[in-house]
Amino acid sequence: MDKINGIVYLVGDATQPIGEGKKIIAHVCNDCRPGRWGSGFVLAISKRWKDPETEYRRWSRPDSVDFQLGNVQFVDVGDNICVANMVAQRDIYTNNGVPPIRYDALDGCLTKVSDRALSENASVHMPRIGCCRAGGKWEVVDEIVKRTLSKMGVKVFVYDLPV
Repeated sequence: MDKINGIVYLVGDATQPIGEGKKIIAHVCNDCRPGRWGSGFVLAISKRWKDPETEYRRWSRPDSVDFQLGNVQFVDVGDNICVANMVAQRDIYTNNGVPPIRYDALDGCLTKVSDRALSENASVHMPRIGCCRAGGKWEVVDEIVKRTLSKMGVKVFVYDLPV
């Protein structure tokens, strides 16, 4: 376990967050209508809990008004754990060399997660969000995480799966 600039990096599974108290598991979702849920970290979430996928699919229906880039859906899954479905990915494919991640939307999402974490005295747990299927660069995401979460006083844990 390493702590760098207010972020604790550890080897483990973000769906099994460490520590005491309320925990928010943050991850990136796409903005497809209806939502596409079926690869990457969401598979681990669905294996452990059904509600985050069910609620995301309900939220991403064509008639949903607030399903858009930069918004977050918080889904309580019990045991003091909440999953934050963050819409910060445009579609699911790289288009003209531009990866699906939208850093401005991620910034907005993490600001909302920070507000919730601070109001509930919760820690935030995540894989290296936005950097696998969404095609983002961790150096950029890391700066957003620091600015929106750790510098605001939120305890942040970033998980890497064992190799």
